[in-house]
Amino acid sequence: MLLAILLAIQTGPTREAPPVLQFPTPGLDDPAAYEGYTARLYRDARGNSVEIYIEGKTGRVVHLWADALNESIGFTVRDAGGQEAAATVAFDSGGATVGATGGRRWLRYPLTVQGGRSIRLGHFLLGSMRIERDFGYANRVRDSIDAPTFVVPEMAQFAQRMGRPYTERLTPSVRLTSSPRDWTMRASQPSLDGKSHLWLTLRGDARTTRARLAGGVLTIRSLGAQPVTFSVEIATDGRALDPLNRKQIFNTAFRRFADSAKSPRMEREISGFELLSSRQKLMAGLPTYATYFGRDMLMTALLMEPVWADTMPEFVMGAALAKLAPDGEVSHEEALGGQAIRENAAEFLKTGDSTLLRNLQATRENYWMVDDDFQLPVVAGHYFANGNVPNARKRAFLRRWGGALRRNLAYVAQQAAPYARNPFATNLVRFKRDTDGWCHPGSWRDSRVGYAGGCFAFDVNVVWVPAALRAIGTIDSALCAMGEPGVEGAADVRSLAEVWRYTGRHFMVALGPTEVESRVRAKLASLPESERVHWDSVLARTGLPTDTLRFPALSLDSAGQPIPVMSTDPGMWLLLQPQPVERETELLRPFLLPYPVGLFIDGVGLAVANDAYASPAVWDMFARDLYHSPRVVWGREVNILLAALATRNRPGAVDSVRTAVARSGLQYAELWSYTFAGGAPPLRPVRYGSSSDVQLWTLTDLAVQYLLNSPRPTQ
Repeated sequence: MLLAILLAIQTGPTREAPPVLQFPTPGLDDPAAYEGYTARLYRDARGNSVEIYIEGKTGRVVHLWADALNESIGFTVRDAGGQEAAATVAFDSGGATVGATGGRRWLRYPLTVQGGRSIRLGHFLLGSMRIERDFGYANRVRDSIDAPTFVVPEMAQFAQRMGRPYTERLTPSVRLTSSPRDWTMRASQPSLDGKSHLWLTLRGDARTTRARLAGGVLTIRSLGAQPVTFSVEIATDGRALDPLNRKQIFNTAFRRFADSAKSPRMEREISGFELLSSRQKLMAGLPTYATYFGRDMLMTALLMEPVWADTMPEFVMGAALAKLAPDGEVSHEEALGGQAIRENAAEFLKTGDSTLLRNLQATRENYWMVDDDFQLPVVAGHYFANGNVPNARKRAFLRRWGGALRRNLAYVAQQAAPYARNPFATNLVRFKRDTDGWCHPGSWRDSRVGYAGGCFAFDVNVVWVPAALRAIGTIDSALCAMGEPGVEGAADVRSLAEVWRYTGRHFMVALGPTEVESRVRAKLASLPESERVHWDSVLARTGLPTDTLRFPALSLDSAGQPIPVMSTDPGMWLLLQPQPVERETELLRPFLLPYPVGLFIDGVGLAVANDAYASPAVWDMFARDLYHSPRVVWGREVNILLAALATRNRPGAVDSVRTAVARSGLQYAELWSYTFAGGAPPLRPVRYGSSSDVQLWTLTDLAVQYLLNSPRPTQ
């Protein structure tokens, strides 16, 4: 009887679920720029986000369950008669159905496959989205359709050491049943510790198709001329999150503004923000990063201040403080579910620590990043200085989190002290070193070459550390005004802040007109002919500077010397710290100079970096890894600059950037690139392959729209 009651409680009504969002969206996106990529996002029976995306180039179909375990289910579809060619997979016209049964949440929807009369499905992968990401990064989707199941080495080694039943849990169990009416393929797999489970069910009409399972590959053959259509059902018994809605996220003034705007773009972004928001966390992005990212939450909190409910910063800071390291460092990212198992298993293999076996899914935190440690005090400074937040709420926050916050503030002061005592460049806050000696890129440009091999980042040392030190002074003043104990050593921190005001001098690059032309011409000469011809034509049209070009270097090398890569990072400096008019103009200039001299690319947006002034070795770095290279535009950087410009009277700059970005057709993406495809125009914007469809810091565009539609200041 008790079991029946529990099952009834866990069973929810079945309901139709139209997509909350889809990409590309008619009227908002350029489908050609997505190059066959399509995605739909749903809410499951508990309101958790589910994204399904189809990679048209590879035939990969992936389902992300953005829940407490960051789960995914994926498979690949090939044309059986096409020599391993990807089949043309598409969402059918029908919607999805969601429900909950016996502790399982499930979602069901139809797929259709155009092309030949026979298709093959394989590469079944059930587990963590992080494993799916690695499957894609390793380009294993190009393997033959009957290739062995992708298993990461550390999990295979762990299972081999532990024996059964772990070895049996490494790969999914797949079986096919048929009847005169339909056929059903079921794949199921428990987590390696056996505590959670995922299920995939494919079902087709036996009157129109035939199915055969052999060697882990499902072959479906159409009995007529119609495309193959079948239903897909995914299910999980993993833990659900508790979603937030727009009334909990946004303040009244912004909701009124959004309602009056009647903008499909704004509505999509608001819905996207809801899909990322739960009481437990704000996820970094879907589908790739459905986990807590400290930096993403903290930076988003700063940009969203004009439009957020004033309770949201408490939530963001609380999430970061709950994950704080003993020394006060902020967690960059959490490892959940299958990824936690993977990391705990690897640690066990390395150390033999048997206590890890008690809970293989225990969340693990990543403290390698540097910038987030200094962003937390900035958010806290804004919060405690906000006169609209009652002191009673601030005191309640301090009662819960005050000890952890003070630990972070002490860590920040400790990190800043060496430079203040001896203000040489090599005493700035540097990145940690990887085992091979490479300076690990510990700020937002976290690709291997994001900082061009530099050890001291401009954004960390000129933007975040000085801002954090100023914020500690603000927090101290606010606490004292409330009658609370101030920040320990606050007077010393104010002295540190004074020294750190001038760190920008270590990064400044100044090049005369002759040097600018020489370096730009050399870079263009290194490019393929189609690219060189295009950029030569841009130079002929826009010209080269006739005066000195000044910009902050992206980073300093291990000896403290500038690596002369121009970047968008000064945008955050402009946003967080008022600048004298002359300095502001100097910092803005590279954003508006056409590439390859500056960062502005007409019809695309702002290149995230320009390496023309650096060495050929740096060019080669960015050519091998495009993620933060001159071939990429990041939506977050566009938003930061526009938010900074919204507080200044520079409408021409705002309009130029917004127009260029809008013409890309990808202004809602996390990041995008461009290709040289021939024809006119030769340069064509394209979606970046690992771009998230819904990204937390990209959605700060909501605050930008709100600010830009408010009365502009006068100077």
